[in-house]
Amino acid sequence: MLIYFLARWFPYKSITIPELNAQEFPAVTLFIAAYNEAEIIEEKMANSLALDYPTNRLKIFWVIDGSTDASEEILRKYTNVKVLYSPERRGKTAAINHGMAHVEDPIVVFTDANCMLNKEALKRIVKQFEDPTIGCVSGEKRIAFQQDDTVSSKGESAYWKYESFLKEKDFVYYSGVGAAGELFAIRTVYFEEMPENTLLDDFMLSMRIAQKGLRIAYTPDAYAVERGSSNMEEESKRKQRIAAGGWQSIGRLLPLLNFFVYGKLSFQYVSHRVLRWSIAPIALIVLLPISWLLAGEHGRSLINVFTVILYMQMAFYLCAVVGYLSRNQTQVSKVFFIPYYFVFMNANVLMGIWYLINSTGGVWEKSKRK
Repeated sequence: MLIYFLARWFPYKSITIPELNAQEFPAVTLFIAAYNEAEIIEEKMANSLALDYPTNRLKIFWVIDGSTDASEEILRKYTNVKVLYSPERRGKTAAINHGMAHVEDPIVVFTDANCMLNKEALKRIVKQFEDPTIGCVSGEKRIAFQQDDTVSSKGESAYWKYESFLKEKDFVYYSGVGAAGELFAIRTVYFEEMPENTLLDDFMLSMRIAQKGLRIAYTPDAYAVERGSSNMEEESKRKQRIAAGGWQSIGRLLPLLNFFVYGKLSFQYVSHRVLRWSIAPIALIVLLPISWLLAGEHGRSLINVFTVILYMQMAFYLCAVVGYLSRNQTQVSKVFFIPYYFVFMNANVLMGIWYLINSTGGVWEKSKRK
């Protein structure tokens, strides 16, 4: 609610950027780090080759991280693609560090192998870089689901619509707070190698650039579409890893907590990310018993505010229970699956602490998607 009003009343005065002509488009590297993605490579390549961007200004670059399938053999069939193969599986962050040493173009666009981009995505992204205050551009992540999908896809889709709304308002007010790895771009000159055990490479890379005083542009008309997780168990793996990466990032981005140095960015970072990854889940656990005690203490009136708050929470969690019991069904109302997904996400934030303690580093574990 607060960022909505701040964006409306105190928007950042950004410059107006005209449309670029064919001669003005900068050279771009489309960077794809992959592990065992053989079954999706041909679809991804068809999507990449169909992007509306001057072919003489675009390089497609795959970094294969210790794949044991036929990924490298399939990519070798494409003459217009650069492939960097590493026989040892070291994780996505290591693959990015390795690959960026071979990138020469001024702008690099990162995307995942299992995400399909809209045709205009690259043009929309590079246009943002005409603003010299922009160091990173985040596209929009969209989750595709069908009516016969379960809560794992529908809940994730609802969450990303909400998250996209927040990202848009963040950028209007000042800057986006991090970028989603499915689609984001940076000025190559600002890339810095990351520790190989980094869990949220996209977030760390983008926030390090914001730390330099540059802004992160959010561009919803450049988007990546992927399918949701195949079930809630697979989705839980992803959420725990992301939450663990959030806890890790808080420790590595401690200077950003200094409001006197980073001002607006600190406010956005703390309110949008830090509180969500730390205080919010604990506060939710404490809120229910406190509401119960306050309602009992002021229970002489059935319409007092504490009783209303308690009943609203109980109704919300009851809907979450129904959502949980219906999680494998295809026809579940938003009234049930959104409360369930909300509780599910916050529970995984807490479990992310255990994931971080037992983490083996940045080696990715692919989640199964539909």
